[in-house]
Amino acid sequence: MNFEVVGWKQGHVTMLDQRLLPEKEIYNTYGSVEEVAGAIKDLVVRGAPAIGVAAAFGTALASHKWPDDMDGFTAGLQRDLRILNEARPTARNLLWALERQADMVRRMHGKPADEIRAALLREAEKIRDEDLESCMAMGRAGAKLVPEKACILTHCNAGALATAGYGTALGVVRGAVEQGKQVRVIADETRPFLQGARLTAWELMKDNIDVTVITDNMAGHLMAQGEVDLVVVGADRIAANGDVANKIGTYSVAVIAKYHDIPFYVAAPLSTFDFSLKNGSQIPIEERGADEITIVGGSRIAPEGVKTRYPAFDITPAGLISAIITEKGIVHNPCAESVADLGHCGA
Repeated sequence: MNFEVVGWKQGHVTMLDQRLLPEKEIYNTYGSVEEVAGAIKDLVVRGAPAIGVAAAFGTALASHKWPDDMDGFTAGLQRDLRILNEARPTARNLLWALERQADMVRRMHGKPADEIRAALLREAEKIRDEDLESCMAMGRAGAKLVPEKACILTHCNAGALATAGYGTALGVVRGAVEQGKQVRVIADETRPFLQGARLTAWELMKDNIDVTVITDNMAGHLMAQGEVDLVVVGADRIAANGDVANKIGTYSVAVIAKYHDIPFYVAAPLSTFDFSLKNGSQIPIEERGADEITIVGGSRIAPEGVKTRYPAFDITPAGLISAIITEKGIVHNPCAESVADLGHCGA
């Protein structure tokens, strides 16, 4: 991987602008928490783990604008944590990273503000490094589920661009390739933001991994023709019973895969699990604006003023999922009991 999704440079947060890929590879620099939250909301950075990393660095950035007295520092930082948390409601990793940073501030209460600022930056870097390590561990674990010769269908982008590097679903692809397996990838285009066509294809081609882009409504046909061996997707939040929230359209892919008896796998780090939610019906689903549906590449494709709906995510019930791949191992046939065991691993 020769790009950095989220980073820190000279007191600012940097992000690879994923809205401009694959045509342009441009890095943006952000100097305020409001700018970081706006970049998360506007999809400059996307993918639950990457959003968490961005929020962690955003917290480190925010700590520099508040006074050194503890009351003012803490109150100001709490305000900025709320701004970051409201940027996107579905991704569990966002709140998880903010909770880690808030816990750091609580544990260092009474320390000089500069020490807390330095600790917040170190914690953000640690969150980034841990995410990369967990993705590589997921890749090694998930590769065991991939046959020696396989065609893998993906939906959305759960690759290096959606994480600190390497990827969750695409980490499984990379892990299989590194084990010498012959892997081909079919990438759902993933309307309306086209993460599969623009982002998954872009990063797999950079790694010289065989990838073919299809529109979302072609997946069932290719499964029926026997052209798909397994499906691997990422996740934005996983409830305590194994229900998964992922990019809109994932549920449809899971239903079709179940009908054709094709394994459907989810790859996600423990930080994506939300053990406070009993099932997927409790996961908040972000609704986005009409322009993302009616305008593509600057061109209007639907009548102006037409009604639209854009739930950005859907829920795939645990019963449709063959296994969830984590950095701590694989949970086959996920359910409340098997997922609960992961809670003891430090999620």
